[in-house]
Amino acid sequence: MHDINRIFTHSYSALIISDNFDTFSIPGTDLPTVHKNEPLLNQIAGDKPMSKNEKTDTRRAFLKTLGIAGVGSLLIPLNSCTETSDNVDLKKIQPFTVPTRPYGKTGENVSILSLGGVVEKSNQVLYRYALRRGITYWDTADSYGRGNNELGIGLYFSKFPQDRKKVFLVTKAGTSDPKELTERLDRSLQKMNTSYIDMFFIHYVSDAKKELTSEVKIWAEKAKTQGKIRYFGFSAHKNMESSMLVAAKLGWIDGIMVSYNYRLMVKDEMKEAVDACVEAGIGITAMKTQASFFSGLLFASVGSESDTADRLTERFLKKGYTMEQAKLKAVWENTNIASVCSSMPNLTTLEANIAAATNQTKLTQNDLRLFDQYALETNCEYCMGCADICESAIDYKVPISDILRYSMYRNSYKDRDKAVRLFESLPADVKADIILTDYSKAEKDCPQNIAISYHLKKTYQDLV
Repeated sequence: MHDINRIFTHSYSALIISDNFDTFSIPGTDLPTVHKNEPLLNQIAGDKPMSKNEKTDTRRAFLKTLGIAGVGSLLIPLNSCTETSDNVDLKKIQPFTVPTRPYGKTGENVSILSLGGVVEKSNQVLYRYALRRGITYWDTADSYGRGNNELGIGLYFSKFPQDRKKVFLVTKAGTSDPKELTERLDRSLQKMNTSYIDMFFIHYVSDAKKELTSEVKIWAEKAKTQGKIRYFGFSAHKNMESSMLVAAKLGWIDGIMVSYNYRLMVKDEMKEAVDACVEAGIGITAMKTQASFFSGLLFASVGSESDTADRLTERFLKKGYTMEQAKLKAVWENTNIASVCSSMPNLTTLEANIAAATNQTKLTQNDLRLFDQYALETNCEYCMGCADICESAIDYKVPISDILRYSMYRNSYKDRDKAVRLFESLPADVKADIILTDYSKAEKDCPQNIAISYHLKKTYQDLV
């Protein structure tokens, strides 16, 4: 019997899929080519009969590796490879370029996939390769990687100054104070070795009415006149829909980055907000597209996510992509979303996302219905950012949505350092209130039926 653990630990470069998706193989292993018409487990595990429980456990582990946790798998787009041999020369495969879409009223066309997240300063090849594959939208913030992410971009532009004009460069600053905006913008310009930012965002806007003031408008207009920024907008992790509706009425917001995924895109409130922004000519960038859980309890309680997750994973693998890639494709189904910002800290993840962006296979209505079912089954482990509902129930003593997001960074992103850093930035009295607050009304009002009290106190224990 082939050692199934080799699949889990092997750092394979690609999952080779045949033209008609009848077969797929994993280069660099001695695992056999898998045929669609034969039971998957029998082919991977060998001829030795397995018990029902063994089959279930192996199937789930394999699907989890390639689908649920399979961001590390690289799927070659359908029309890039016509053979299933383990000896395919990947160097001969013609790389596909990521498509572009208009970005609101700006007149700019940006790549539908943007390079986001924290990239190690030393990983210069990642920037070079991303641009080569058509990823022209680069997203960062002055806080990412404790400021090192901007330094990494600056190092790249110092080596390849000719590439600066090819990039739609986005950065953010978490303040709405004009003086601080100037200081932080100037610092970002210096760190990134550039004279201008294409899109400058106020980071973490949660109340657009209070934060997008007339003073901010004046500041943005001045920064544009000075040539320091070309466009201005904001990012939002909570109360997103209300902030988007406010922005649509202002008339001076060029772009918005918001959480948007298969869970959120079906909400009537989000549909209305997106439509309003499109009508106002505001470009929309989607983030948090994987709809990650804020807790690991669901995994611990059932051993996997759900049978629906397994069905989705297997369904998508037959079509030639992982569940993670399918989640990206679900977002791209809405052509009003200009770009998807995805964390891509390494070439493997980068190429997997590029494969999703260049693959033309569409999700079906059945695919989307299964996503809806999966979302319902896992609602209690996902915060939709509707903070005004839960936080108003406790007189805004505790930023519930923010703390659940920190928990997500720790448990789903495995970035405890970021989670701790954000948690530590909370005022001391707020931290004390986490333990002392009665969340019963907030839990009653929560549309997701989240066990708010338990999860916040657990997060407190984990991050203090």
